[in-house]
Amino acid sequence: MDKTSCITLIGMPGAGKSTLGVVLAKIINFNFIDADLLIQTHSDKTLQKIIDALGPEGFIEVENEVLSTLQAERSVIATGGSAVYSDEAMTHLATLGPVVYLRVSYDELKNRLGGLHERGVVMKGGSNMNLLDLYEERTPLYEKYADIVLDIDGLSVRDAANKLVDMLSLV
Repeated sequence: MDKTSCITLIGMPGAGKSTLGVVLAKIINFNFIDADLLIQTHSDKTLQKIIDALGPEGFIEVENEVLSTLQAERSVIATGGSAVYSDEAMTHLATLGPVVYLRVSYDELKNRLGGLHERGVVMKGGSNMNLLDLYEERTPLYEKYADIVLDIDGLSVRDAANKLVDMLSLV
């Protein structure tokens, strides 16, 4: 892997993108970028307030605008779970370096997450969508955009980060 590259983490809400991203960045001496915080700063609103004001499609447009223009080097980028709804953003992020899908099983995800609606989660199908619907809708998108898939069920954050470091050395 190019030492100026970025590593982009994608996956479901609750998969640990931000948590693992911080640990990974420390291990490999990279910067850490939380895309959700960039979106909040850009809009001067919380994610949930953006979704409430603009709806899911409007939020996706804002997210796309922020991610498709992101410039970074030597950074671990933790995206929001909905980043994969924007082909433009994902194509841009792929030009910055490898995209890593943090894959977590549905059962593990159920155990990790409380309510989705308090987390600022984009539900394209509206409030009648449940976690399983969201999981089934997004999984093929994560697989489509991933250069690397890391199964994280049963791994500690540090173990997952170290496993990813080993996988990235092969890229």
